[in-house]
Amino acid sequence: MNFQLTEEQLMVQEMTRSFAEKEIKPVAPRMDRDSLYPTDLVKRLAKMGLMGIFVPQEFGGAGMDLPAPGLRWERL
Repeated sequence: MNFQLTEEQLMVQEMTRSFAEKEIKPVAPRMDRDSLYPTDLVKRLAKMGLMGIFVPQEFGGAGMDLPAPGLRWERL
């Protein structure tokens, strides 16, 4: 059984990591402290196709599969 991430999964992982580092990490402490909901960030994540990543395509999602059970994702 192959437990390596696919090229597509690696691409999504890097895109998500980059977005989190550049866009979320700098404002996360203020959002937590002030109990703010990140509407603008959620909208941007949706435009990137990340909000429905595991939702089947016929329902408007990306239709991606989950990595194999037991596969440990790196910390984003």
